[in-house]
Amino acid sequence: MSVVIVGGHDRMVSQYKKICKEHHCKAKVFTQMSGNLSTKIGSPDLIILFTNTVSHKMVHCALTEAEKCNADIVRCHTSSGTALHDILREACGAAC
Repeated sequence: MSVVIVGGHDRMVSQYKKICKEHHCKAKVFTQMSGNLSTKIGSPDLIILFTNTVSHKMVHCALTEAEKCNADIVRCHTSSGTALHDILREACGAAC
């Protein structure tokens, strides 16, 4: 399963990737807006939006890309490692 995380804290990027790897997911993490974010997102299976630490422009870009590739979207106000564990456990189901 491929996952894109939009938002979160810069210092947590390696932790986010580690947690995704534990759940057998490939992850891309975008904590800050870049000029070509829409081209970097690709076509993931799941997009996770950490809404507390993300700009409206990034949310809009992520939602547009999710619509194009028919990806599932999960919004979470907390950008903690525990929240990510819970999201991935729910998304992956018993397979993880």
